[in-house]
Formats: sequence, C-alpha cells, structure tokens
Amino acid sequence: MANSAQAEKRHRQSLKRRGRNVHRCSTVKSAVRNVLKAVEAKNLEQAKDAYRIAVPLLDRMVSKELMHKNKVARRKSYLNQKIKLLQQS
Repeated sequence: MANSAQAEKRHRQSLKRRGRNVHRCSTVKSAVRNVLKAVEAKNLEQAKDAYRIAVPLLDRMVSKELMHKNKVARRKSYLNQKIKLLQQS
C-alpha cells in the first residue's frame, strides 16, 4: 500500500509504463521470431521482409532504453547472418 498521494501516483505510472514495455518487448520478440521462422522455412523473400520490419523495432527498443544497444546490435547481426547464409545456399 502506498503511504502518500505521490506514492500512489508513482505506482499508477509504473503500472502504465510496465504495460507499455511488456507490449513493446512482446512485439519485438514476435518480429525476431518471424525472421527466424522464415529462415527455417528457407523462404528468403519472407525473411528479408520480416528483417526489414524487425530492425526498426529493435532500434526503437534502444531509444526507449528497454534494451542495451550492444544487445540489439548482436541481435541484428545474428539475424542478418542467418539471412546471408540462406542467400548463399
């Protein structure tokens, strides 16, 4: 229980923020999963389209400070590497 009006308000704000953050994280995870599914299915065009959708979402996570920039860079590099391997085969 909050002991003051300020604490009650901060709690309400944190719940709203958490809801937004959970939604953003879920959206990014789905976008990354879509790229990996397309690569697994050996569908190059679909993988590229999914990658184009996923990259801005990942970059937005950095600007919102929900993910570290190095983690996002690793994730984008990993996805790009998968697509290039699919292109070569």
